[in-house]
Amino acid sequence: MLTKTAPVDLTNCDREPIHIPGSIQPYGCLLACDGSVGMVRRHSVNAGAMLGVGSGDINGRRLDDLIGEGPAHDIRNAIAKWGNQQRPGLLIDFKVAHSQTAFNVAVHRHKGVNIIEFEPVDASEATPPLELSRLLIGRIGQCNDLDVLFDNAARLLRGALGYDRVMVYQFAHDGSGRVISEARRGDLESFLGQHFPAGDIPQQARVLYVQNTVRIVSDASGERVAIEPEFDTSGEPLDLSFAHLRSVSPIHCEYLRNMGVGASMSISIIHDGVLWGLIACHHYAPRALSMEKRVAAEMFGEFFSMQLAGLLQKRKLAASESARRYLDQLLHNVSHHGDIEDLLKESIRDFSVLMPCDGIGLYLNKTWTSYGSAPPAAAAPALMGFINSVAEGRVWATSALSDRLPAAEDYAVAVSGVLAVPLSQLPRDYLLFFRSEVAQTLNWAGDPNKTYEIGPLGDRLTPRKSFAIWKETVQRQSQPWLQNERDTAEAVRSALVEVVLRHNELLADERHKADLRQKMLNEELNHRVKNILALIKSLVSHPVEDGRSIEDYVASLKGRIQALSLAHDQVIRGAGGGALKGLLDAEFSPYRESVKAIEVTGPDVSLDARAYSVLALVLHELATNAAKYGALSVSTGRLSLQWKRTDIGDCEIHWLERDGPLVAPPLRPGFGSMLISRSIPYDLGGESDVDYEPAGARVRLLIPARFVVWPAPAAARNVRARREDDRPMASMRGLKVLMVEDQLLIAMDVETMLTHEGAASVETASSVKEALIALAITRPDVAILDVNLGNGSSVPVAQALRERGIPFVFATGYGETSLIPASMDDVPIVRKPYDLASLVAAMTTAMAKKSSAG
Repeated sequence: MLTKTAPVDLTNCDREPIHIPGSIQPYGCLLACDGSVGMVRRHSVNAGAMLGVGSGDINGRRLDDLIGEGPAHDIRNAIAKWGNQQRPGLLIDFKVAHSQTAFNVAVHRHKGVNIIEFEPVDASEATPPLELSRLLIGRIGQCNDLDVLFDNAARLLRGALGYDRVMVYQFAHDGSGRVISEARRGDLESFLGQHFPAGDIPQQARVLYVQNTVRIVSDASGERVAIEPEFDTSGEPLDLSFAHLRSVSPIHCEYLRNMGVGASMSISIIHDGVLWGLIACHHYAPRALSMEKRVAAEMFGEFFSMQLAGLLQKRKLAASESARRYLDQLLHNVSHHGDIEDLLKESIRDFSVLMPCDGIGLYLNKTWTSYGSAPPAAAAPALMGFINSVAEGRVWATSALSDRLPAAEDYAVAVSGVLAVPLSQLPRDYLLFFRSEVAQTLNWAGDPNKTYEIGPLGDRLTPRKSFAIWKETVQRQSQPWLQNERDTAEAVRSALVEVVLRHNELLADERHKADLRQKMLNEELNHRVKNILALIKSLVSHPVEDGRSIEDYVASLKGRIQALSLAHDQVIRGAGGGALKGLLDAEFSPYRESVKAIEVTGPDVSLDARAYSVLALVLHELATNAAKYGALSVSTGRLSLQWKRTDIGDCEIHWLERDGPLVAPPLRPGFGSMLISRSIPYDLGGESDVDYEPAGARVRLLIPARFVVWPAPAAARNVRARREDDRPMASMRGLKVLMVEDQLLIAMDVETMLTHEGAASVETASSVKEALIALAITRPDVAILDVNLGNGSSVPVAQALRERGIPFVFATGYGETSLIPASMDDVPIVRKPYDLASLVAAMTTAMAKKSSAG
């Protein structure tokens, strides 16, 4: 505490007791009463004249005698209602007994003393505070952007309150401030963008700004009206922390005069209980704002603070969502990119969307990549060595790098702040965000060389001198890394570590799959080659029928081998089978120009590899016989081949020849006849009926359904699609979901999707063991089971769920339906990557089946 005689200057103004100045500003008067509001114990020396009670002693007189019984009664009621609140109670257009002047009165109780402040009403300033507040609040309530909010606030307040300049002033972490918005008289120099050191507003003043959100300086000349007595009988001064009339620090008055300001008002901006900034109003002549307008300004300031909090939260959420979208896209790109290092290098400039920064650095496998303002490559090893020594594998940040690493002095202007995000469990690889020196990033508005004359007490603070002090203070410092930015960095760390691990897992998984595919291909090739060789051996070793020439035998054998080659080629290109129509087109292509008519009709149908190979040989034998002895041997011949689907899904084929030579059954069945009549029943378990009618051969072939795939008709597919699209979706609201998934990021994505849909909880388990433990503790409403858990399947969990009557769906990314037991063929299946609509639809189906079964 400074003594009464201690001078106040720039070296000690942070300790000036501004809440107990012993005086008030002259635009009003003050009475301080005892606890019962009966006796006046202190007063401002102008109270007698202003209240019309003369210059005699006021202390020790009853309040009723000074202002009248009725007004004193009203004041006691106001104190009873408002006295214990930090915000004073107000009496507008208040009349007292001995004066014709109307007053606006503010009353409050502080430290057991009842303080009454009287301000004469200025008719020209009298404005209904509610009307003015509604006007101001209504305008900024429509602002959905921070910059628009700041600009509108300055313009609206200047228009409503009549000050020459209104500025929105934001504080930094170190207490320094910057003008972020301004509305001013046209002939005034702009302060927009200027910075001021923390010392311009001492700490004790900041405390009062939080307690008392509106502060008036009516006259920067510093005129004061003393309070009598300054100290009570105990030697205590009168605490005026919540008084409107509290006089102003001489240092602050001189600061205003050095700026040419005659009067000012400030409105506190409070965010999360902390002084975020000020709305500073300057006037270039003395001015006392009326109480009505101060009330409107106070209400405006509180609403402005709430609007600011909402928009800051909105910006934070938008930044978080933007970061999440970027990381989701990065995770998606990992699975399609061959090299994680190249992917991160290619994405380096895009990392700037995650948080405000001036540059990005990536240190990966001892390779340095940078973008924007960043240390030179030659400095990277020393920087990374230092970060490894302090970060310990965690997110680490500093806004004054050169204070910690002297070698960073060489590039301190470009890089003063760094935030390091480790990319691996071992402290080796990092993503770095950089910020430049604050003083070097300013944009001046107005003439930076313009100066003001010094004050009457000598060379004191002015806006330009304040900026010079601030600039010297923040050398080699960047803007600080705020907590929400550190939180974002931690999310980035988790995601990128998962990216790297996921990429390594994908590579290992792909290598394993490639090995399995290669092994299966080799075995399949070996199997097919053996079958083909065995079949060719059978074809070659069959004896030549009597009467056939060797040329005829070779031609027949060649055709059969060619048909087999065609079937094998189609099987390989058709991924294990082929379309019946394609086989027929290939078989009949040599005869279409020489025959009157070949009719081929039937629905789309595909055969698996085994049926395709067998049928290729049978059809080749039929076509060869027809070309030698039947309808394909003459130009007038007609061949009709039709097929249809039976009621049980078999494929029934009808071969009919007409208008060819008369046909008779063979006297002795040869190899071709046996191939036609016996291969389908023997190899496929089907049927083969041959009738040698004189008018032409009639053949019926039946391929069992297990070798056949019938695509749904287009109309049916459309109906099914419409039904699937139109099916009702169950609400996820309030559901408890069990998610069995061994990939953390996939589980997190599903958890986020279902939570947004209203799910009450999503319990995740990465293994069968964890899932069974979870089922023993709680009962979910529905479950999602990844079929393949890497080291096993989720079928045991499915069995446990079925035993408990809990609906569930299977999920698969690789088509591992073979892992699902036949007893669970009715369980809905959803494909990865998860699509919310498909997932909810599958869960809806599962729950609907459970409801109908129950």
